[in-house]
Amino acid sequence: MCWFQRCARLGASNELIRFLAGGKTRTAVSTALILEYDDVLHRPGMVTCYTDEEIDSFINSFCAVSTEAYIYFRWRPFLPDPKDDHVFECALASGASHIVTHNIRDFRGLDSFGISIVTPNQFLRILRM
Repeated sequence: MCWFQRCARLGASNELIRFLAGGKTRTAVSTALILEYDDVLHRPGMVTCYTDEEIDSFINSFCAVSTEAYIYFRWRPFLPDPKDDHVFECALASGASHIVTHNIRDFRGLDSFGISIVTPNQFLRILRM
Protein backbone atom coordinates (compact mmCIF):
# COMPACT_ATOMS: atom_id res chain seq x y z
CA MET A 1 0.00 0.00 0.00
CA CYS A 2 1.44 3.41 -0.90
CA TRP A 3 2.07 6.07 1.72
CA PHE A 4 -0.78 8.24 0.45
CA GLN A 5 -3.26 5.41 0.98
CA ARG A 6 -1.97 4.52 4.45
CA CYS A 7 -2.02 8.08 5.77
CA ALA A 8 -5.31 9.02 4.17
CA ARG A 9 -7.53 7.17 6.59
CA LEU A 10 -8.46 9.92 9.05
CA GLY A 11 -9.12 13.63 9.09
CA ALA A 12 -9.38 16.51 6.67
CA SER A 13 -5.62 16.97 6.38
CA ASN A 14 -5.25 13.38 5.24
CA GLU A 15 -8.13 13.76 2.82
CA LEU A 16 -6.32 16.73 1.28
CA ILE A 17 -3.29 14.50 0.78
CA ARG A 18 -5.53 12.14 -1.20
CA PHE A 19 -6.75 15.06 -3.34
CA LEU A 20 -3.11 15.91 -4.06
CA ALA A 21 -2.19 12.32 -4.86
CA GLY A 22 -5.16 12.10 -7.23
CA GLY A 23 -4.20 15.31 -9.02
CA LYS A 24 -7.42 17.04 -7.94
CA THR A 25 -5.59 20.06 -6.57
CA ARG A 26 -2.06 21.45 -6.58
CA THR A 27 0.06 22.90 -3.86
CA ALA A 28 3.06 25.17 -3.92
CA VAL A 29 6.20 24.41 -1.96
CA SER A 30 9.50 26.11 -1.39
CA THR A 31 12.81 24.72 -0.29
CA ALA A 32 12.28 26.20 3.19
CA LEU A 33 8.84 24.62 3.48
CA ILE A 34 10.04 21.16 2.43
CA LEU A 35 12.97 21.38 4.85
CA GLU A 36 10.52 22.24 7.64
CA TYR A 37 8.27 19.29 6.75
CA ASP A 38 11.32 17.03 6.71
CA ASP A 39 12.51 18.31 10.09
CA VAL A 40 9.11 18.01 11.77
CA LEU A 41 8.21 14.58 10.37
CA HIS A 42 11.59 13.13 11.35
CA ARG A 43 11.40 14.33 14.96
CA PRO A 44 11.38 11.41 17.40
CA GLY A 45 7.82 10.44 18.28
CA MET A 46 6.18 12.72 15.70
CA VAL A 47 4.88 10.01 13.34
CA THR A 48 5.54 6.75 15.11
CA CYS A 49 3.69 4.51 12.68
CA TYR A 50 6.03 5.31 9.76
CA THR A 51 9.67 4.55 9.15
CA ASP A 52 12.19 7.19 8.10
CA GLU A 53 12.17 5.66 4.61
CA GLU A 54 8.37 5.98 4.39
CA ILE A 55 8.56 9.60 5.53
CA ASP A 56 11.21 10.30 2.89
CA SER A 57 9.01 8.61 0.30
CA PHE A 58 6.05 10.77 1.34
CA ILE A 59 8.09 13.97 1.10
CA ASN A 60 9.35 12.95 -2.35
CA SER A 61 5.80 12.13 -3.47
CA PHE A 62 4.54 15.43 -2.04
CA CYS A 63 7.20 17.30 -4.00
CA ALA A 64 6.29 15.40 -7.17
CA VAL A 65 2.67 16.61 -7.05
CA SER A 66 3.57 20.16 -6.00
CA THR A 67 4.75 23.25 -7.83
CA GLU A 68 8.00 24.80 -6.66
CA ALA A 69 7.74 28.47 -5.73
CA TYR A 70 10.85 30.50 -6.36
CA ILE A 71 11.11 33.23 -3.76
CA TYR A 72 13.00 36.25 -5.01
CA PHE A 73 11.78 38.78 -2.46
CA ARG A 74 11.47 38.39 1.29
CA TRP A 75 8.72 40.07 3.27
CA ARG A 76 10.28 39.43 6.69
CA PRO A 77 9.28 40.21 9.28
CA PHE A 78 5.60 40.34 8.41
CA LEU A 79 3.59 37.79 10.40
CA PRO A 80 3.18 37.68 14.19
CA ASP A 81 5.26 34.48 14.29
CA PRO A 82 8.39 35.05 12.19
CA LYS A 83 8.75 31.27 11.78
CA ASP A 84 5.68 31.42 9.50
CA ASP A 85 6.98 34.12 7.16
CA HIS A 86 8.43 31.57 4.72
CA VAL A 87 4.94 30.08 4.26
CA PHE A 88 3.54 33.51 3.38
CA GLU A 89 6.45 34.14 1.00
CA CYS A 90 5.85 30.79 -0.71
CA ALA A 91 2.14 31.55 -1.15
CA LEU A 92 2.85 35.02 -2.48
CA ALA A 93 5.60 33.89 -4.87
CA SER A 94 3.42 31.10 -6.27
CA GLY A 95 0.28 33.20 -6.66
CA ALA A 96 -1.59 30.92 -4.27
CA SER A 97 -5.16 31.83 -3.42
CA HIS A 98 -5.16 29.97 -0.09
CA ILE A 99 -2.93 28.93 2.77
CA VAL A 100 -4.31 25.79 4.38
CA THR A 101 -3.39 25.55 8.05
CA HIS A 102 -4.71 24.83 11.51
CA ASN A 103 -2.77 27.90 12.67
CA ILE A 104 -5.13 30.57 11.32
CA ARG A 105 -4.45 33.22 13.97
CA ASP A 106 -0.77 33.60 13.01
CA PHE A 107 -1.66 34.35 9.37
CA ARG A 108 -4.02 37.29 9.89
CA GLY A 109 -3.84 40.18 7.44
CA LEU A 110 -3.02 38.26 4.29
CA ASP A 111 -6.41 38.91 2.72
CA SER A 112 -5.00 42.25 1.52
CA PHE A 113 -2.66 40.16 -0.67
CA GLY A 114 -5.55 38.09 -2.03
CA ILE A 115 -4.62 35.06 0.07
CA SER A 116 -7.34 33.38 2.13
CA ILE A 117 -6.34 31.52 5.27
CA VAL A 118 -8.44 28.39 5.74
CA THR A 119 -8.43 25.18 7.76
CA PRO A 120 -8.20 21.82 5.98
CA ASN A 121 -11.96 21.32 6.52
CA GLN A 122 -12.76 24.71 5.00
CA PHE A 123 -10.52 24.03 2.01
CA LEU A 124 -12.18 20.65 1.41
CA ARG A 125 -15.54 22.41 1.29
CA ILE A 126 -14.12 24.84 -1.30
CA LEU A 127 -12.79 21.95 -3.40
CA ARG A 128 -16.14 20.19 -3.32
CA MET A 129 -18.10 23.23 -4.58
